[in-house]
Amino acid sequence: MTAATASLLLAACGGPGTPAAPAVPPTDVAAVKTPPPTYPIELACMGVGGTSTLKVVVGADGKPSEVSQVASSGNPQLDELARTAVQGWQFNAATRNGEKVPATIQVPVSFNPPQPRPDECFAVEERVRRGG
Repeated sequence: MTAATASLLLAACGGPGTPAAPAVPPTDVAAVKTPPPTYPIELACMGVGGTSTLKVVVGADGKPSEVSQVASSGNPQLDELARTAVQGWQFNAATRNGEKVPATIQVPVSFNPPQPRPDECFAVEERVRRGG
């Protein structure tokens, strides 16, 4: 094989004169700002808790564009509080080939009654006992 033929073959294959574009690895959605939802003291004191699992579509801007319930905590009020909180969360968007893209994730939001019970619970119980 002559040097000219070898040179033509290398050029046709993207040989040493044509550098390959570097591959950009994909990234997943990452939570940035996820303040917990409000947990009503009345429910916490009554021991009402659970985990609401939500499906969240995170847009290319890092904001939730859709939030829907996958599994209930067992309490509609807690489910709604979880949904409301997640709608205000901030994320770093997923990327593909260096470009931000929408991505869907599942997010569990847990409400765990505090242990030991806060002193506030005695006032809540008294208020409930008196009908208020």
